[in-house]
Amino acid sequence: MKRRDLLKAALAIPLLPGLLSGIPAMAQAADPLPARLRSRVRPGEPGWPSAADWGRLKHDVGGRLLKLESPFAGCGPTSAGAACDEALKHLDNPFYLGDQPALTQTSGWVDAWTSQPSAYAVAAESTADVVAAVNFAREHHLRLVVKGGGHSYQGTSDAPDSLLVWTRHMNEISLHDAFTAQGCAGVQAPQPAVSIGAGAMWIDAYDAVTTRGGRYVQGGGCTTVGVAGLVQSGGFGSFSKRYGTAAAGLLEAEIVTADGRACIANACTHPDLFWAIKGGGGGSLGVVTRLTLRTRELPEFFGGVSGSIKAVSDAAYRALIARVIGFYQSSLFNPHWGEQIGFGADNTVRVDMVFQGLSQAQAEQAWAPLLEWVRARKEYELVKPIQARALPARHMWDAEFFRQHAPGVQVGDDRPGAPRNHVLWAGDQGQVGWFIHGFKSAWLPASLLREERQARLADALFACTRHWGVGLHFNKGLAGAPKAELAAARNTATNPQVLDAFALAIIAGDGPPAFPGTPGPKPDLAHARERAAAMGRAIAALRQAAPDAGSYVSESDYFERDWQHAFWGANYPRLAAVKRRYDPTGLFFVHHGVGSEAWSADGFTRVASG
Repeated sequence: MKRRDLLKAALAIPLLPGLLSGIPAMAQAADPLPARLRSRVRPGEPGWPSAADWGRLKHDVGGRLLKLESPFAGCGPTSAGAACDEALKHLDNPFYLGDQPALTQTSGWVDAWTSQPSAYAVAAESTADVVAAVNFAREHHLRLVVKGGGHSYQGTSDAPDSLLVWTRHMNEISLHDAFTAQGCAGVQAPQPAVSIGAGAMWIDAYDAVTTRGGRYVQGGGCTTVGVAGLVQSGGFGSFSKRYGTAAAGLLEAEIVTADGRACIANACTHPDLFWAIKGGGGGSLGVVTRLTLRTRELPEFFGGVSGSIKAVSDAAYRALIARVIGFYQSSLFNPHWGEQIGFGADNTVRVDMVFQGLSQAQAEQAWAPLLEWVRARKEYELVKPIQARALPARHMWDAEFFRQHAPGVQVGDDRPGAPRNHVLWAGDQGQVGWFIHGFKSAWLPASLLREERQARLADALFACTRHWGVGLHFNKGLAGAPKAELAAARNTATNPQVLDAFALAIIAGDGPPAFPGTPGPKPDLAHARERAAAMGRAIAALRQAAPDAGSYVSESDYFERDWQHAFWGANYPRLAAVKRRYDPTGLFFVHHGVGSEAWSADGFTRVASG
């Protein structure tokens, strides 16, 4: 199906009777939103809730209604005030940023969005709090935003003049030895699982499941990412090539839908909504309050390989790229390996890989052929030796273990009284508060690894690096994964292209935090735009090898024009039908989320009946 036809189908699908089994009449009806409700209200406009209305909501949520203001609002040209000083002190601490309902982990994107707080937030501690917030937003025609971890690159976890459902405090975690989804008794065999509140971060999930529980749950690589957001976007982690996506591991979810009902979604109850939650994108279908994910046995070892190789000339670099691609195909294209190899504009290849189920000696043996080839040629230099390190798998997210054996690899929450397990990988520090200049991604099909096509891929990668560096994230493509994990991922809403992609190529650039109100120099927007243009040229060069490549919704271009096809491919019409069934008036809106084509860019004005 052509992209234009796909979009037309997506917009028309709610009007096509009987196209999908199980879609009730309400999903096939004409636009149910009366003309008088075609715009959401802003502060100061007629219909904005009165003080008494807000007071009733505050009562309904046990006092947990917050009027928001950025901690930088009181800053002047130089720091001024305790709130401003405290915020500036912790500007590089993602745990601090996540604890501020008025802030986000990304400070903005040039010419796209800047981090701005909602007007009010419900600091939800229970499903009842979420229900009250959803009902209030629907009844008063408010722009509604949902935030857990707040990591959205595209600004979907904040919006000015909105009501925020903030799930940060819904972070309970409980392990199950034998879980069966509601209504699935006799259909599904009980299995080990973990139930996680929507506001929990992955570091807390890993601490409970792996460090203390001795098992594994497929989640995100960045420890401060929210569990619910990652699962709903698809959910790649460092070991996805072995364990599939987090979405594919979802067994059950509790979700509050637009009608204010808390429902259970699993393979036996609301299966259409359950499918859509698994990769359909956060914030578009409802507010997920709890998730239950399958857990797995741990391998004996997890580990990593890092280092860098520099070529002395362009010709040598092109040959090195070709050699690395061939080496990946022959030695690393299997479930043991994940993470990335970066190809820089400075003619340097940077290795930052992880492995599972191998010993350190086995990992070193796997890399030996490439290292022998490099050392035998004077046109290459090992700028940083490529070294492998392994550790018992149970210690992978064990903060105390790293403090003792590898200080500096992790960075802790530096606030007094912070939980000792709250750490992030030092390599992720640069993303804290970053101001994005550009971000491009593309799934690269495994067919490019065939011997007769490797030269084409190497040429495209080299051409790309003449404009900007590119990283190949092998764990974000499922080609080479076990058949069972491919089958599970096929039963999610994620773009089916991921099943045959060996990697997600990422081209990105950013500047330092630029939250509105912070003192000091402002971003150089002209320079940022120049950098964004260079990234655009880079992805265009890379796409010469993969012209129809889709993109991962959570790591993609804010300005993606063909986002329905890029993010969900042939799954978009089905997603649109589920959206129509459970949110017919479009209460839930995020930028480039399912059904967002029916609304203005800010989500306040209805522009179509889709």
